[in-house]
Amino acid sequence: MLRSTDRIQTTHAGSLPRTRELIEANRAREEGAAPAGFTDLLRDQVRALVARQLELGLTVVGDGEYGKSMSSPIDYGAWWSYSFQRTAGLELDENQAWATEKVLSSPGDVRLTGFLHRRDRQRFAEAYADPDSGIMLGKPKAFPAVTGPIRYTGQDAIAQDVANLAAALEATGAPEGFITSVSPGSASRITNRYYDTDEELLYAWADVLREEYRAVIDAGLLLQIDDPCIAENYDQIEPAPSVEDYVAFTRLRVDALNHALRGLPEDRIRFHLCWGSWHGPHTTDIEMKDIVSTMLRVNAGAYTFEAGNVRHEHEWRVWDEVELPEGKIIAPGVVSHATNVVEHPELVADRIERFASRVGRENVIASTDCGLGGRIHPQIAYAKLEALAQGAQIATRRLWR
Repeated sequence: MLRSTDRIQTTHAGSLPRTRELIEANRAREEGAAPAGFTDLLRDQVRALVARQLELGLTVVGDGEYGKSMSSPIDYGAWWSYSFQRTAGLELDENQAWATEKVLSSPGDVRLTGFLHRRDRQRFAEAYADPDSGIMLGKPKAFPAVTGPIRYTGQDAIAQDVANLAAALEATGAPEGFITSVSPGSASRITNRYYDTDEELLYAWADVLREEYRAVIDAGLLLQIDDPCIAENYDQIEPAPSVEDYVAFTRLRVDALNHALRGLPEDRIRFHLCWGSWHGPHTTDIEMKDIVSTMLRVNAGAYTFEAGNVRHEHEWRVWDEVELPEGKIIAPGVVSHATNVVEHPELVADRIERFASRVGRENVIASTDCGLGGRIHPQIAYAKLEALAQGAQIATRRLWR
């Protein structure tokens, strides 16, 4: 894993805007009419995307999650829903939109409600109901339910993802690349009609996803675990739990993830935490100080998290009290998916320096808050990545002078 030994390295959180051509091809595939030459199209698009990332000044690049189907310009769920096409034991439930209400067994009888039942949504019901409010949610999708023993069936899909990125790295000379994969805790947020307990379901998902994790690492790529449930679940528990109960509830999800990661090299693994990327008020988010220790329990070499949006930017102060474990890296978001305003490079540099002064410049990689694909217009997304790279250059000059 690249470290900032002589300059601030730069990366992003995963999802990047799909081209119109790729969106239309994905839409055709979902309608049962896969276009001829789709495999070649996807390979060529990943290569072009990697080249563009390098041109903008990024050093640790990704495939933009292009292998995770997105059939509309706005899509907040592709990072997660892709796993349903790669898993047996699921059946589509037309009554499900996101994760509907269900009772989980730890700790006690914690009630995890679905996306449409968030406490943030209840507090700002009028704004959420207004289609002109700017709270971009996209169209609800039908989600599957677990109806039998689950097993991984995505071998061909992940092999294609790996091959496309590896080929793009070789063609462009990019020094390092990563592929994202969903966590067991986040993947399991669908209705369960088969497993007896929440723990049994989580560990079943851990065994399923481990196969994908190993495929990425065995190919020599970095693996990024996408796990917003660690922070985001808090807003979906009614009534609001105590921090202690929530941490206990979340610890099981971390344990299941670590089970899936057992024996895999930590220095090839990144862990991404966020509070959900929809453009809402987020006033009921749990604070970083309450979950940072839980995040650091994940067996990963680097941790990425939101640090650029207005609800969480102030939380850089957490690192005044929390010691980053030896050898670990943080990749804080220094540009945000939550606004169309493009951050000034000087602001980006300031954000980078705040973290560098607390955990060491060599332990900081500049990143984005969350995926930019499906959240903001492509032209703005790439302007933000350019600002990120320019800000990293400014911070490098300041930190190594």
